Amino acid sequence: MSAVDLPLVVGVDGSEPSLRAVDWAADEAALRGVPLRLVYASLWERYEGTSLAQEVGRPSEQVIAEDIVAAAARRAALRRTGVKISTDVLPEEPEYALVRESRNASALVMGTRGRSGMVEMLLGSVSLTVAAYAHCPVIVLRGSHDNQARSATHGRIAVGVGDKAADSAAVRFALREAALRGVELEAVRAWRCPAHETTDHPLLAGEPARLHEERAVETLDEALRDAPEHVRLRPHAVEGHARRVLLAASHGADLLVVGARRHPDHLGLQLGRVAHGVLHHAACPVVVVPEQP
Repeated sequence: MSAVDLPLVVGVDGSEPSLRAVDWAADEAALRGVPLRLVYASLWERYEGTSLAQEVGRPSEQVIAEDIVAAAARRAALRRTGVKISTDVLPEEPEYALVRESRNASALVMGTRGRSGMVEMLLGSVSLTVAAYAHCPVIVLRGSHDNQARSATHGRIAVGVGDKAADSAAVRFALREAALRGVELEAVRAWRCPAHETTDHPLLAGEPARLHEERAVETLDEALRDAPEHVRLRPHAVEGHARRVLLAASHGADLLVVGARRHPDHLGLQLGRVAHGVLHHAACPVVVVPEQP
Protein backbone atom coordinates (compact mmCIF):
# COMPACT_ATOMS: atom_id res chain seq x y z
CA MET A 1 0.00 0.00 0.00
CA SER A 2 1.46 3.39 -0.98
CA ALA A 3 1.68 6.28 1.46
CA VAL A 4 -1.20 8.10 -0.23
CA ASP A 5 -3.47 5.07 0.30
CA LEU A 6 -2.70 4.57 3.99
CA PRO A 7 -5.85 4.93 6.08
CA LEU A 8 -6.63 7.47 8.73
CA VAL A 9 -6.96 5.36 11.91
CA VAL A 10 -9.27 6.29 14.78
CA GLY A 11 -9.24 4.71 18.23
CA VAL A 12 -12.84 4.28 19.38
CA ASP A 13 -14.22 3.13 22.73
CA GLY A 14 -17.86 4.22 22.56
CA SER A 15 -17.39 7.36 24.65
CA GLU A 16 -18.57 10.75 23.45
CA PRO A 17 -15.00 12.04 22.93
CA SER A 18 -14.16 9.04 20.74
CA LEU A 19 -17.34 9.53 18.70
CA ARG A 20 -16.34 13.15 18.21
CA ALA A 21 -13.00 11.84 16.96
CA VAL A 22 -14.88 9.67 14.46
CA ASP A 23 -16.74 12.72 13.13
CA TRP A 24 -13.54 14.76 12.85
CA ALA A 25 -11.63 11.91 11.21
CA ALA A 26 -14.42 11.27 8.68
CA ASP A 27 -14.13 14.89 7.56
CA GLU A 28 -10.37 14.59 7.36
CA ALA A 29 -10.48 11.32 5.41
CA ALA A 30 -12.80 12.95 2.88
CA LEU A 31 -10.47 15.96 2.62
CA ARG A 32 -7.40 13.78 2.11
CA GLY A 33 -9.10 11.17 -0.09
CA VAL A 34 -7.95 8.27 2.11
CA PRO A 35 -9.81 5.36 3.76
CA LEU A 36 -11.00 5.54 7.35
CA ARG A 37 -10.17 2.70 9.74
CA LEU A 38 -12.00 2.43 13.07
CA VAL A 39 -10.28 0.35 15.74
CA TYR A 40 -11.61 -0.80 19.10
CA ALA A 41 -8.94 -2.29 21.34
CA SER A 42 -9.53 -3.59 24.85
CA LEU A 43 -8.97 -6.64 26.98
CA TRP A 44 -12.59 -6.27 28.09
CA GLU A 45 -15.37 -7.31 25.73
CA ARG A 46 -18.09 -5.14 27.25
CA TYR A 47 -18.30 -1.37 27.45
CA GLU A 48 -19.73 0.22 30.59
CA GLY A 49 -21.18 3.54 29.47
CA THR A 50 -24.34 5.28 28.41
CA SER A 51 -23.67 7.29 25.25
CA LEU A 52 -23.01 4.29 23.02
CA ALA A 53 -25.68 2.19 24.73
CA GLN A 54 -28.30 4.81 23.89
CA GLU A 55 -27.20 4.90 20.26
CA VAL A 56 -27.43 1.12 19.75
CA GLY A 57 -30.57 0.77 21.87
CA ARG A 58 -29.24 -1.67 24.47
CA PRO A 59 -28.51 -1.52 28.18
CA SER A 60 -24.93 -0.47 28.82
CA GLU A 61 -23.94 -3.84 30.27
CA GLN A 62 -24.95 -5.50 26.99
CA VAL A 63 -22.94 -3.25 24.68
CA ILE A 64 -19.96 -5.17 23.32
CA ALA A 65 -17.01 -4.34 21.10
CA GLU A 66 -18.79 -5.19 17.84
CA ASP A 67 -21.58 -2.77 18.74
CA ILE A 68 -19.08 0.01 19.35
CA VAL A 69 -17.28 -0.20 16.01
CA ALA A 70 -20.53 -0.83 14.10
CA ALA A 71 -22.16 2.28 15.58
CA ALA A 72 -19.01 4.32 14.88
CA ALA A 73 -18.94 3.09 11.27
CA ARG A 74 -22.61 4.04 10.76
CA ARG A 75 -21.93 7.46 12.21
CA ALA A 76 -18.95 8.05 9.91
CA ALA A 77 -20.85 6.80 6.84
CA LEU A 78 -23.73 9.18 7.53
CA ARG A 79 -21.35 12.09 7.95
CA ARG A 80 -19.23 11.40 4.85
CA THR A 81 -20.92 9.09 2.33
CA GLY A 82 -17.97 8.77 -0.04
CA VAL A 83 -15.34 7.62 2.47
CA LYS A 84 -14.28 3.97 2.46
CA ILE A 85 -14.62 2.62 6.02
CA SER A 86 -13.19 -0.49 7.66
CA THR A 87 -13.39 -1.66 11.28
CA ASP A 88 -11.52 -4.00 13.59
CA VAL A 89 -11.79 -5.29 17.14
CA LEU A 90 -8.49 -6.08 18.83
CA PRO A 91 -8.49 -7.98 22.15
CA GLU A 92 -5.44 -6.29 23.65
CA GLU A 93 -4.38 -3.18 25.52
CA PRO A 94 -5.31 -0.11 23.42
CA GLU A 95 -1.95 1.64 23.65
CA TYR A 96 -0.10 -1.36 22.21
CA ALA A 97 -2.70 -1.98 19.52
CA LEU A 98 -2.80 1.64 18.38
CA VAL A 99 0.98 2.01 18.27
CA ARG A 100 1.11 -1.08 16.06
CA GLU A 101 -1.71 0.32 13.87
CA SER A 102 0.34 3.48 13.42
CA ARG A 103 2.88 1.56 11.32
CA ASN A 104 0.36 1.44 8.47
CA ALA A 105 -1.54 4.69 8.93
CA SER A 106 -1.32 8.13 7.37
CA ALA A 107 -2.24 9.53 10.79
CA LEU A 108 -3.92 8.37 13.98
CA VAL A 109 -6.81 10.31 15.57
CA MET A 110 -7.79 10.16 19.24
CA GLY A 111 -10.37 11.94 21.37
CA THR A 112 -9.69 13.26 24.82
CA ARG A 113 -11.95 13.12 27.83
CA GLY A 114 -12.83 16.50 29.32
CA ARG A 115 -14.54 17.26 32.59
CA SER A 116 -16.03 20.73 32.09
CA GLY A 117 -15.44 24.04 30.39
CA MET A 118 -14.03 25.45 33.65
CA VAL A 119 -11.58 22.64 34.35
CA GLU A 120 -8.52 21.82 32.23
CA MET A 121 -8.73 18.61 30.25
CA LEU A 122 -5.91 16.21 31.04
CA LEU A 123 -4.93 13.36 28.80
CA GLY A 124 -5.00 9.79 29.99
CA SER A 125 -2.13 7.33 29.79
CA VAL A 126 -3.33 5.79 26.51
CA SER A 127 -3.25 9.10 24.61
CA LEU A 128 0.16 10.02 26.01
CA THR A 129 1.66 6.61 25.29
CA VAL A 130 0.37 6.53 21.72
CA ALA A 131 1.58 10.08 21.05
CA ALA A 132 4.99 9.16 22.45
CA TYR A 133 5.57 5.95 20.50
CA ALA A 134 3.46 6.08 17.32
CA HIS A 135 5.17 5.77 13.95
CA CYS A 136 2.85 8.28 12.26
CA PRO A 137 1.44 11.69 13.22
CA VAL A 138 -0.99 11.47 16.15
CA ILE A 139 -3.87 13.95 16.24
CA VAL A 140 -5.39 14.52 19.68
CA LEU A 141 -8.65 16.45 19.62
CA ARG A 142 -8.54 19.22 22.17
CA GLY A 143 -10.26 22.57 22.51
CA SER A 144 -13.91 21.49 22.82
CA HIS A 145 -15.81 20.51 25.94
CA ASP A 146 -19.15 19.63 24.31
CA ASN A 147 -17.92 16.63 22.26
CA GLN A 148 -18.84 18.27 18.96
CA ALA A 149 -16.49 18.10 15.97
CA ARG A 150 -15.85 21.75 15.14
CA SER A 151 -15.24 23.07 11.65
CA ALA A 152 -12.23 25.32 11.13
CA THR A 153 -12.88 28.87 12.30
CA HIS A 154 -9.48 30.61 12.38
CA GLY A 155 -8.17 29.73 8.92
CA ARG A 156 -4.74 29.08 10.36
CA ILE A 157 -2.43 26.21 11.31
CA ALA A 158 0.38 26.78 13.81
CA VAL A 159 3.60 24.81 13.97
CA GLY A 160 6.36 24.91 16.54
CA VAL A 161 9.81 25.19 14.94
CA GLY A 162 12.56 23.43 16.88
CA ASP A 163 16.35 23.58 16.76
CA LYS A 164 16.71 21.18 13.81
CA ALA A 165 14.62 23.25 11.43
CA ALA A 166 16.23 22.21 8.15
CA ASP A 167 14.71 18.72 8.09
CA SER A 168 11.69 18.92 10.36
CA ALA A 169 8.94 16.37 9.78
CA ALA A 170 6.59 18.56 11.82
CA VAL A 171 7.15 21.54 9.53
CA ARG A 172 6.68 19.39 6.43
CA PHE A 173 3.43 18.01 7.84
CA ALA A 174 2.19 21.51 8.69
CA LEU A 175 3.03 22.82 5.22
CA ARG A 176 1.08 19.97 3.61
CA GLU A 177 -1.89 20.57 5.87
CA ALA A 178 -1.91 24.30 5.16
CA ALA A 179 -1.74 23.66 1.42
CA LEU A 180 -4.50 21.04 1.63
CA ARG A 181 -6.80 23.36 3.54
CA GLY A 182 -5.82 26.57 1.76
CA VAL A 183 -5.06 28.33 5.05
CA GLU A 184 -2.25 30.38 6.54
CA LEU A 185 0.64 28.68 8.32
CA GLU A 186 2.01 30.39 11.41
CA ALA A 187 5.51 29.08 12.09
CA VAL A 188 6.42 29.84 15.71
CA ARG A 189 9.93 29.92 17.11
CA ALA A 190 10.34 30.71 20.80
CA TRP A 191 13.57 32.30 21.98
CA ARG A 192 14.99 33.37 25.33
CA CYS A 193 17.96 35.40 26.44
CA PRO A 194 19.78 33.54 29.24
CA ALA A 195 20.13 35.56 32.43
CA HIS A 196 23.93 35.37 32.40
CA GLU A 197 24.03 37.21 29.06
CA THR A 198 22.25 40.32 30.29
CA THR A 199 24.29 43.42 31.06
CA ASP A 200 23.76 46.77 32.74
CA HIS A 201 26.22 48.63 30.51
CA PRO A 202 24.22 51.33 28.65
CA LEU A 203 26.09 50.74 25.37
CA LEU A 204 25.43 47.01 25.42
CA ALA A 205 21.91 46.94 26.84
CA GLY A 206 19.59 44.87 24.65
CA GLU A 207 22.39 43.47 22.47
CA PRO A 208 22.22 39.82 23.70
CA ALA A 209 18.43 39.77 23.29
CA ARG A 210 18.69 41.14 19.76
CA LEU A 211 21.18 38.41 18.81
CA HIS A 212 18.92 35.65 20.14
CA GLU A 213 15.95 37.07 18.28
CA GLU A 214 17.97 37.25 15.06
CA ARG A 215 18.94 33.59 15.45
CA ALA A 216 15.28 32.68 15.94
CA VAL A 217 14.38 34.54 12.74
CA GLU A 218 17.17 32.73 10.87
CA THR A 219 15.87 29.38 12.16
CA LEU A 220 12.40 30.23 10.87
CA ASP A 221 13.79 31.20 7.47
CA GLU A 222 15.64 27.89 7.29
CA ALA A 223 12.56 25.90 8.27
CA LEU A 224 10.38 27.57 5.62
CA ARG A 225 12.98 27.67 2.88
CA ASP A 226 11.26 25.01 0.75
CA ALA A 227 7.68 26.07 1.45
CA PRO A 228 5.37 26.00 -1.60
CA GLU A 229 4.80 29.46 -3.03
CA HIS A 230 1.02 29.21 -2.73
CA VAL A 231 1.09 28.63 1.05
CA ARG A 232 0.64 31.84 3.02
CA LEU A 233 3.33 32.02 5.69
CA ARG A 234 3.46 33.92 8.96
CA PRO A 235 6.86 33.42 10.61
CA HIS A 236 6.70 34.48 14.25
CA ALA A 237 9.71 34.71 16.58
CA VAL A 238 8.48 35.17 20.14
CA GLU A 239 10.40 35.68 23.36
CA GLY A 240 9.40 33.25 26.09
CA HIS A 241 9.19 29.60 27.10
CA ALA A 242 8.31 27.39 24.11
CA ARG A 243 5.36 25.78 25.87
CA ARG A 244 3.79 29.11 26.83
CA VAL A 245 4.38 30.56 23.36
CA LEU A 246 2.78 27.57 21.62
CA LEU A 247 -0.18 27.47 23.98
CA ALA A 248 -0.82 31.13 23.15
CA ALA A 249 -0.63 30.32 19.43
CA SER A 250 -3.16 27.51 19.87
CA HIS A 251 -5.88 30.03 20.73
CA GLY A 252 -5.74 31.46 17.21
CA ALA A 253 -5.28 28.19 15.31
CA ASP A 254 -7.42 25.32 14.07
CA LEU A 255 -4.51 22.90 14.43
CA LEU A 256 -1.24 23.02 16.37
CA VAL A 257 1.64 20.88 15.07
CA VAL A 258 4.62 19.92 17.22
CA GLY A 259 7.47 17.49 16.72
CA ALA A 260 8.62 14.76 19.11
CA ARG A 261 12.03 13.19 18.63
CA ARG A 262 12.29 9.42 18.72
CA HIS A 263 15.29 7.95 20.53
CA PRO A 264 15.46 4.17 19.91
CA ASP A 265 17.78 3.57 22.88
CA HIS A 266 15.62 5.53 25.31
CA LEU A 267 13.10 3.46 27.27
CA GLY A 268 11.00 6.28 28.76
CA LEU A 269 8.13 8.23 27.21
CA GLN A 270 9.45 9.85 24.06
CA LEU A 271 7.70 13.19 24.49
CA GLY A 272 9.57 16.34 25.37
CA ARG A 273 8.21 18.78 27.94
CA VAL A 274 6.87 21.08 25.22
CA ALA A 275 4.85 18.38 23.43
CA HIS A 276 3.67 16.99 26.76
CA GLY A 277 2.51 20.43 27.87
CA VAL A 278 0.57 21.35 24.74
CA LEU A 279 -1.13 17.94 24.67
CA HIS A 280 -2.51 18.68 28.12
CA HIS A 281 -3.47 22.33 27.72
CA ALA A 282 -3.79 23.45 24.06
CA ALA A 283 -6.96 25.25 22.94
CA CYS A 284 -7.17 23.38 19.62
CA PRO A 285 -6.42 19.91 18.22
CA VAL A 286 -2.75 18.97 18.53
CA VAL A 287 -0.69 16.94 16.08
CA VAL A 288 2.43 15.21 17.40
CA VAL A 289 4.74 14.33 14.50
CA PRO A 290 7.59 11.85 15.02
CA GLU A 291 11.03 13.37 14.37
CA GLN A 292 14.26 11.49 13.85
CA PRO A 293 16.95 12.01 16.54
